[in-house]
Amino acid sequence: MRRPRDFDTELKALEDKARELKTRKVQQLGELVIATGADQLSTDELAGALVAIAETKDAAKREAWAKRGVMFFESRSRRAAPASHRNLRGAQAQQGSSQSPESGNGSQ
Repeated sequence: MRRPRDFDTELKALEDKARELKTRKVQQLGELVIATGADQLSTDELAGALVAIAETKDAAKREAWAKRGVMFFESRSRRAAPASHRNLRGAQAQQGSSQSPESGNGSQ
């Protein structure tokens, strides 16, 4: 015979998980505001802009904003990639590798 489920414990675990996800979402939204430079706006300006965006039903505008958002994230990832490649090459050179950084491009 199976042991009965402890619904109270399961419910508490789900509530904890939901609280954790909400906290992470708020943190990520704050990071996004800072990353976009929107933290330079006053609270009223930022709130007004977000309300206007949320109320917009024009699909073409929303699509244009979405494309611009994609371009924002892609440009950030491209800027991060070259720095990591430079660090990797510098680490190889410091380890006394006989292969020069220029000739190590075979895996790229």
